[in-house]
Amino acid sequence: MYLTDKQVAERYGVSRVTIWRWVKVDPAFPRPVSLSPGCSRWKAADIEAWEASREVAA
Repeated sequence: MYLTDKQVAERYGVSRVTIWRWVKVDPAFPRPVSLSPGCSRWKAADIEAWEASREVAA
């Protein structure tokens, strides 16, 4: 399953701009997959794995 930037932002209670900032500044944050020009999505499994890694680190 793929998630939009809006869905990822809603999941964490942040803005869409923040999600794209995380992509730029946090090397651990999952990179989006480009499905077509202007259409990027995140794999739900990648987001869940990132969440799990943050829980272990905390």
